[in-house]
Amino acid sequence: MSLRRPAVAGSFYPRGAEETRRLIEECLAGAPSPPAGKRPVGGIVPHAGWVFSGPTAARVFHSLSGPLRPRTFVLFGAVHVWGVPRPALYAGEPWWTPLGPVEVDLELARDLGEAAGEHVIQDDEAHDREHSLEVQVPFLRFLFPEARIVPILVPPGLDAVPLGTRIGKRLAGRDDVVTLGSTDLTHYGPRYGFAPQGTGPAALDWVRGTNDRAMLDLMRGMRAEEIVPEASRHQNACGAGAIAATVAAARARGAADVSVVDYTTSADVRPEWGRENFVGYAGVLFSCG
Repeated sequence: MSLRRPAVAGSFYPRGAEETRRLIEECLAGAPSPPAGKRPVGGIVPHAGWVFSGPTAARVFHSLSGPLRPRTFVLFGAVHVWGVPRPALYAGEPWWTPLGPVEVDLELARDLGEAAGEHVIQDDEAHDREHSLEVQVPFLRFLFPEARIVPILVPPGLDAVPLGTRIGKRLAGRDDVVTLGSTDLTHYGPRYGFAPQGTGPAALDWVRGTNDRAMLDLMRGMRAEEIVPEASRHQNACGAGAIAATVAAARARGAADVSVVDYTTSADVRPEWGRENFVGYAGVLFSCG
């Protein structure tokens, strides 16, 4: 079987099956139960190495494992690689994970590509070296072994909101499909060339209470149109296009409940790495009543 081969297995997450299962189980420890009486239709998850952001992502994934288990995940990814100026839909071979392959929902991919029209192109090669979605797929294989995926990379441009809106409208009534956006929040410190508040505890407090909070407030308010401009001004999301598309899709599907299920930073998770350079991580859930 031909597969989409991994780009960051063995670095961002394990390559072996046993170690992968063990680390996923550790990430899931203490994750909350799925919300009662709500129907999750979307979420935001981080995409750093699992030792940093895996538990935050796991809280979102576990929140989706209620009675109405998704059969397909539409994945909106951040773009860290060159040559992806427009949203890029993957409609090719299954994705490799240490726990086995994950199939692409080719029928839904074609349908959503048609719905999105000029706001997306099919470009399987754009996904070859990008990690923002790859690090999510082993979690999905572990918790939802029969589920399929539709991966879409979304750069922070004008296509993000209409892309999400059109996809959300096309998914109306599809309780078996969830949209997930992949992003980290503020990348702070000299290493990232962004330290407007200097370094030390005050800078970390500013990121938590001001810079990352501003982006989270836009998600809570489902203000999709403001997300890309906010990230451009304040560098508080590396996947602003993915967030905007996810929020727009959830809004189009009638989501009215937004909950931040987890928020942390790499400085909180691994303080021994220092507090001069750190990254924010959030897990967000969008649900209908």
